[in-house]
Amino acid sequence: MNILAINGSPHPNGNTAFALEHALAKLRSLGAETRLLDLAELSILPCGGCFRCIGAACIHHDRDDMHLVEETMCWCHGLLLGSPVYMGMVTGLMKNMMDRSVTLRVNGWQMSGKVGGGIACGGFRNGGQELTLQNMQTFFLQQDMLAVADGPRFSHSGAAIVGKAQEDALGLQTVENLAEKIFSAVQNHQQ
Repeated sequence: MNILAINGSPHPNGNTAFALEHALAKLRSLGAETRLLDLAELSILPCGGCFRCIGAACIHHDRDDMHLVEETMCWCHGLLLGSPVYMGMVTGLMKNMMDRSVTLRVNGWQMSGKVGGGIACGGFRNGGQELTLQNMQTFFLQQDMLAVADGPRFSHSGAAIVGKAQEDALGLQTVENLAEKIFSAVQNHQQ
């Protein structure tokens, strides 16, 4: 089982990275192979909405790193997105990646049937995490993926971190729950 985590934070060593690593550690303990991509370390040009990618590569294919993201997304069975809350939504880095991944949709629904879950990090308990997670859920649904939440006992739109990730025991519990739900959903889908 292959699980890919994508960090949408401009801070590769911040709270979102900590939360994603926490989830990946849980997934590895369950037996998954994992990879992490930091969007802050990649160059991804914005989608221009030209749809020249239908039946072909994006016009930016040889000019940026999105093809690396797409290749790794195709490798995975489960996709874990992580983003801090920026103006109540995912970061521009994350949204840019989401927009550019339209090529995976228009060229054969390459993400169809895969499992997706999200982690949102905010400064306050009601700091926009739910809407940020809903941004991710919408992305998963647009790609015809199975979107999972963190499950019982909390069962919100995904995992939510408040403040410093390493100090948010409740938030880290939602991260672990989400990791378990992703693992279980991928395992059930592969049977």
